Amino acid sequence: MSIRVLLADDHRLMREALQSVLEKELHIKVVGLAGNGREAVDMTAELKPDVVVMDVHMPVLNGIDATREIAAASPETRIIALSMSNDSLYIAEMFRAGAHGYVIKHAAIHELENAIRTVVTGRRYVSGEVTDVVIDDYLRHLESDVHGPIDSLTPKERQVLQLISEGHSTKEIADLVCVSVSTVETHRRHLMNKLGAHSVADLTKHAIRMGLTQL
Repeated sequence: MSIRVLLADDHRLMREALQSVLEKELHIKVVGLAGNGREAVDMTAELKPDVVVMDVHMPVLNGIDATREIAAASPETRIIALSMSNDSLYIAEMFRAGAHGYVIKHAAIHELENAIRTVVTGRRYVSGEVTDVVIDDYLRHLESDVHGPIDSLTPKERQVLQLISEGHSTKEIADLVCVSVSTVETHRRHLMNKLGAHSVADLTKHAIRMGLTQL
């Protein structure tokens, strides 16, 4: 039986390159391609893939929050994070969100097939470039239950923060998150208070530090 895979990456060429490589492998079938985090969540619910390959930095809904939603709604689906970065912050946040593997993007062509076959057996996979020191650092943070600013935000606040940092207007955010304009403005005020921010630029800096978006 084939392993059914959904590829989620906002770069079309990257999606197509990974699809081309995986479709040469026996027993692996690419069932869908998503260009943003929200599409990945919706397509997972519809297609029920065995594995989702999730770019950490995604528009509309970042890979961390998309992973969290997929893990909650489809716990049987295995999720592999795909990232340019081996920063311990991103690694920790993706595993805390529910990821089962972490692959460095420039090595994905060579590693992804092995990562997929590993996670479907119930094991975790971490790219060789992610050192033991980084893994130990993330585990120490999990065990000590250290909470940062990101832990004080609700899921909706996280989504609004990401969309603000991506330059969306209040009306656009309201449409994307399916709430009223006044609710978005309330979320913005709460974000300012919780993060000690005084401007959109301050909020954007926090979003970048939290791994919700990138420049």
